Amino acid sequence: MLYPLKFEPIYKERIWGGNRLRDNYLRMCPDDRPIGESWELSGLDGDLSVVTNGELAGNNIQELIEIYMGELVGDAVFDKFGMEFPVLVKLLDASDILSVQVHPGDELAAERHGAYGKTEMWYVMEADEDSYIYLGFSKNISREEYIDHLNNKTIQSVLKKEKVKKGDMFYLPAGTIHAIGSGVLLAEIQQTSDITYRLYDWDRKDSKGKMRDLHTELAVDALDFGKRNDLCIRTESKKNEVVEAVSSEFFVTNIIEMDGAMERDYSSLDSFVIYQCLEGEIFIETEGGMEYMMDAETVLLPAVFNYAVIKGKGKFLEVYIK
Repeated sequence: MLYPLKFEPIYKERIWGGNRLRDNYLRMCPDDRPIGESWELSGLDGDLSVVTNGELAGNNIQELIEIYMGELVGDAVFDKFGMEFPVLVKLLDASDILSVQVHPGDELAAERHGAYGKTEMWYVMEADEDSYIYLGFSKNISREEYIDHLNNKTIQSVLKKEKVKKGDMFYLPAGTIHAIGSGVLLAEIQQTSDITYRLYDWDRKDSKGKMRDLHTELAVDALDFGKRNDLCIRTESKKNEVVEAVSSEFFVTNIIEMDGAMERDYSSLDSFVIYQCLEGEIFIETEGGMEYMMDAETVLLPAVFNYAVIKGKGKFLEVYIK
């Protein structure tokens, strides 16, 4: 019998990582290590999320798909993606600025890596007063101009710099050049892919005094050189309403802020549903049982469920495949 599922976070040490997950969310992260990412729900080989609650505890997401197939992920989703869970949910804690980077789209990723591309979205959960991100180019530039800026280490001069605050949301189609600035904690919804091309790393050195590898040649063919004005998600949550933030072929993300109770009808959806709590406390009741989530926790609702009754006070993302 399926039920709302929770998973063990997979913590990733990063040179730019921090301590917010440990200090602000009481996560049991490895001590004294800069944790940059927490993979809350992952179907990537080598990083398969493992169930922590109920009778299925100890099973990983791939084992569950093998057993339950469309009942877990939806028949259409299973037909398209098979054993690979198609959405990766993360928390990112940037104590220092990330590298300037880009992710390839599906076609290029399949050709080069036999994998899916990486389109993603961000929800800013915490941000220092002067925090910012780089997102896309500030103007249309040519391939040659881009290469000149990269060689001269002036690439940031042609990037669009956005000041960020809690509650801001951004959509990053594959091909978008970007970098997260320091002092930002965000939730990330993305395609199941771990392909990143690093373009510039601020001449930073690791603990052994070495610079990280760059992927300048690989990145050129992946980049969108046009200026984009549609990457900031211009919507805000409304109390006790479902507000659509992203609707794409890769995932749909709604933002729900509530104080009370609501019922969600999933009878015609044919997809799993992911809840990622952004703040507050949320109780979830389905045909398969009840579950609870609080700040930064993630819950997976199997596709077999027709409804969910949600109660509490807080804000969360609702994610599924169209």
